[in-house]
Amino acid sequence: MIILSLLFAIGFAAIHFSAKYMAFISRVSRSRFLSFAGGIAVSYVFVHLLPDLNTHQQVLEKADNGVLQFVENHAYLMALFGLALFYGLENAVSRATKDKQTHAGSGIFWIHIGIFFFYNMLIGYLLIQEEFEHVMGMVFYFLALSVHFVTVDQSMRETHQHVYDRYGRWILTAAVLVGWSIGAVTQLEEALISMMFAFLSGALILNVLKEELPEESDSSFGAFATGLTVYSILLLVA
Repeated sequence: MIILSLLFAIGFAAIHFSAKYMAFISRVSRSRFLSFAGGIAVSYVFVHLLPDLNTHQQVLEKADNGVLQFVENHAYLMALFGLALFYGLENAVSRATKDKQTHAGSGIFWIHIGIFFFYNMLIGYLLIQEEFEHVMGMVFYFLALSVHFVTVDQSMRETHQHVYDRYGRWILTAAVLVGWSIGAVTQLEEALISMMFAFLSGALILNVLKEELPEESDSSFGAFATGLTVYSILLLVA
């Protein structure tokens, strides 16, 4: 499992590194690709992520979390915090984009990349630290997030243009490997891992809704339904 997780971490890094070379996104119908990716992502969230979030909630209920021990639904609060943080970030980036302030020297670019560095680092860390029930669980994690990373990369390139190709993709490439490396040499308490997973879940849900469900006029329900159905079946029969 450790070797497989390393291979998948390298795979995640390769996706970010190759972002500027993914010309097939423009050749293939973008609406169909995004809709298909959206179907996979939504399936992952509802069939796998939310049930896992409930499992981590049970872990936190049994743990002594210090100042949080009096707060019910710790995992759901962390997920809510992750969602709110990324919503606020995207709102700020959207305003900066309208004002044409997203460039290498702008604070908003580095804030955007910095938070996604942490996001990617968590994904890399949980790749090795999350207790997958079997190999296929890790495979599905990799498949769902690979599609997610492709759409995130394209969105970041549209927002920051050449600046993302010059700096951003390298930073996000390193982030996954840094997260995996930290996970390989450290072992956090189960409660902390559960809180990290919950935070990532909230952030992932927001990013899925934002990046992988195109506007109604640009969407293909057939492609969305295909991605949703195929991936749900794979999750359920595995």
